[in-house]
Amino acid sequence: MAGREDAKRQRTSGAGEYAGWARELLEHLRPAGRDLTRVVAWLAGTAQATVSLQDGTGRLLAGTRVPLDDGLVADVTSGRIASAALEDRGRHLRLVRVERSHPARAAVLTVAREAPFDRRVSDIVTHTAQVVELLLAGHESNAAGHRLRRATSDLRLAILQLLMVEDTVAARRVAAGLWPGLLDTETACVYVVESDPAERDRLAEECVSATGERALVVRCPAVDAHVIVLAPFQEAGQELRSLVGRRPGVFLGGSARQGLDRTAAAYGQAVSALAVARFRSQRAALYAERTRPELLMDPAELYDWTAGVLSPLDTLSHHTRAELLATTRLGLEFTAVNTAKVLGVSRNTVRARMDRVGSLLRTDFADLTVRAAVHLALNSQVGLAETPPGAGRRGGAARLADLLSGPALRAWAGDLLGRLDPDGRDLRRTLRTWIAAGGNAERAAHQIGMHAQTVREHVRSAEPVLERELLAAGSDLYEVVLAHLATGDLDQPLLLGTKPGHPDSPVHD
Repeated sequence: MAGREDAKRQRTSGAGEYAGWARELLEHLRPAGRDLTRVVAWLAGTAQATVSLQDGTGRLLAGTRVPLDDGLVADVTSGRIASAALEDRGRHLRLVRVERSHPARAAVLTVAREAPFDRRVSDIVTHTAQVVELLLAGHESNAAGHRLRRATSDLRLAILQLLMVEDTVAARRVAAGLWPGLLDTETACVYVVESDPAERDRLAEECVSATGERALVVRCPAVDAHVIVLAPFQEAGQELRSLVGRRPGVFLGGSARQGLDRTAAAYGQAVSALAVARFRSQRAALYAERTRPELLMDPAELYDWTAGVLSPLDTLSHHTRAELLATTRLGLEFTAVNTAKVLGVSRNTVRARMDRVGSLLRTDFADLTVRAAVHLALNSQVGLAETPPGAGRRGGAARLADLLSGPALRAWAGDLLGRLDPDGRDLRRTLRTWIAAGGNAERAAHQIGMHAQTVREHVRSAEPVLERELLAAGSDLYEVVLAHLATGDLDQPLLLGTKPGHPDSPVHD
C-alpha cells in the first residue's frame, strides 16, 4: 500500500510540475506574448542554462551566443540530424533543429548547462523548440505580409509621382499589373484626408475599404497626417465624406475633376480645399465650392495673358516643360522639402527646376505678388485647357491689371478683405504690409512699428476670418494677394519674362 501511495504521489507531483512549466510556455503563444526573445529568456531561466537561437549562417536571432562546432551546426541546420546531445569541456549541450519558412534556412536552438539534462529539462527544450518554430513562422509570415504591403504602398506612390509629372502612359503601365482598369479614364478627382499622424495607417486602410479599392490611396510622403486619394469614379467623394463624418478629428479636401495629366494641379486644389474644411462644421470641402478669382475673369483675356506669361517655356520639349511646370506648381504650394517628397526627387532638384523657370520667366519668386501671378497663370493653364471663344483675336494680350479690374472680381476682393475691417487691431494693414514684405514678419514689424510676434498673431487671426491659411504659402495666400492687387492695395508685379509687346513686359509702350 505504501509503495502504491508513493508512486501515486510521484505521478501527481510530476504531472503538476509538467502542467506548471507547460502553462508558462503556452502563455508565450498568446497574441500579447509572442516575443521570441522572451521565450528564449524563459527557457534559459527555467532550464538554468545559457540558450542561443541562431540561423544557418551563424547569425544570432535571440539569446546569448554559445561557442559551437561549425560542422555540428551545419549537420543540424541542413537536416542530416534533427538534434544532438553532447558534453563539451564540462558543459552539457543540446542542439535542436528549428524549421523556418522557405526560403529561409533552418535555425538551431542550443541549450548549454553545467548539470546533465534530466527528463524534465529535455522535455522543456523539445517543447520550447516547437514554440520557437511556431513564433518564427508567424514572424516570417507577418514580415512577408509587411513587405508585401510596403511594396504595394511604394507602387501606389510611384504611380502618383508619375501622374504628378504628367507621365500618364508610364503610370497606366505600372498600375495595370496590380489594379487593372484603375486608370482607364481620362479624368479623376484628388482628395486629401487629414487625421492625427498616429491614426494615418488605419485611416488609409479605411479609405481603401470605403472606395472599394477603385481608387489610388497613397500615404502622403510629405505630410505625415495626410492620405492622398486619386479617385476616377464619381461616388468616391460621397463615400469619403461619409467616412469623415464617422471619424472625429478627420478632415477632407477635394479637387475639381481634372485630367490625369493635371494631377499635380488637382492635388494643390485638394490641399487648398482642406484648409477650408478645417473651418467648417462638416469638416469637408471641395475646391469648386469656393469662388475662385480666375472664375471671375474674362476667359479669353485670361487665356491670352497666361499664354504670354508662360511663352518663354514654349521652346522646351514637352517632357521637360511638363516636368518644370509640375514642379513649379507644387513648389509654389509647398516647401521645397515637401515638394521633393511628393515628387520623389531631391530638394536640390526642386530648387534647380524652379530656378530654371524663374530664369526663363525672368522673375523673382521671393516676391509674393510674382508668386501669386505665376500661380494664377499655372492654374489657368489647367482650367482653360481648351481655347475659349474670342481668345487670340486682340492685338495684344491683356495686362494683369486689366484682368483684376473687372467689376465682379473687384467686388469679390472688396468683400473678402472687408471681412477684416471690424477688427480694431487693423488686421488689414498688417496683412498688406506682411505680404509686401514677402511674408517676412520681421521686416513687416519694422515697417509698422510692432513686434514680429504680433505681426504673426495678426496674420494668424486673419485666417479664420478669411477662411484661408496664410502662414503656409499656397493657393489660399495667393488668392488674398490677388485680392490686394485687385483693390489697389499692392503694386502690380513685373513679369519680365513675357515676350516683347506683351502688356506686362517692361518694354511695352
